[in-house]
Amino acid sequence: MAIVQEFEYFKPKSLKEAVSLLLGHKKSFVLAGGTDLVSELKNGMVSAGAIIDIKGIAKLTGIDFSGKVLKIGALVTFNELIKSGIIREHFPLITEMSGAVASVAIRNRATMVGNICSAVPCMDSGPVLSVYDAEIHVSGAGCNFRFPVSQFFKGPRKTVLRGQGIATSITIPLPGPKHAGCFLKLGRYRGEDLAQASVAVLALSNRQYRVAFGSVAPVPIRAGKIEKVLNGNPLEDHLLRTAKELIPQEIAPITDIRASREYRMHMCGVMFERALRVAVARLEGTGPAYGAARV
Repeated sequence: MAIVQEFEYFKPKSLKEAVSLLLGHKKSFVLAGGTDLVSELKNGMVSAGAIIDIKGIAKLTGIDFSGKVLKIGALVTFNELIKSGIIREHFPLITEMSGAVASVAIRNRATMVGNICSAVPCMDSGPVLSVYDAEIHVSGAGCNFRFPVSQFFKGPRKTVLRGQGIATSITIPLPGPKHAGCFLKLGRYRGEDLAQASVAVLALSNRQYRVAFGSVAPVPIRAGKIEKVLNGNPLEDHLLRTAKELIPQEIAPITDIRASREYRMHMCGVMFERALRVAVARLEGTGPAYGAARV
């Protein structure tokens, strides 16, 4: 299907120029990987006055890890995340999540920053960035901002950006000297499918846990009530039952073409328990390899 609407196309060489173009044109959109935007343009879901292609801005590329903080540039693709030794060694949960994104062809183009800027409820990056306490860096008119991921999403397909800035990078502090996690994604089949539900769990030393859900609310959900029950306690069956009983208080799934509300609710309990046990096993050095865990 071809793009039949007309719009202006720009490919700026600098971030300052890109921001100026974005703010100077009505209905302007930023193009990085384009896996969501191009489809939306073809299907008429969005009407663009201008497309700002940022792929020529060198400072938006690259993965850096210094001062115990990871930085992921806006143009870094999911396959680059998968191949990164830095990510595999220090932030393996990102590796696991990235491998679950769509197909190899999509992962060659799609970026993590673009994934969160699209802000669809079924995005894969949201829950993982939530448990990693990520921050999103944004360049606007003459100034820079950074937002905790918990404040970045404002609803389905809505973020704090509102066409007033460009997300330039994601930064993630190293959670601690030792941590492990698990990301599980529920789909209708293996392959290129959107999530019916997803869960990310991060297990840290001293029996501390972080839990987040995706595709079961308008935005990614950090499960604070569940974390409060788990933290500091040994992972025993009665504790898991208590934590699972809190899931309906944390999430708000809907019924749509991919799954019913009841099925999503039930499977979140199944995935939560499985992901938590896998994360703890990995922390202890006995769990499956990253990418091998299954719903």
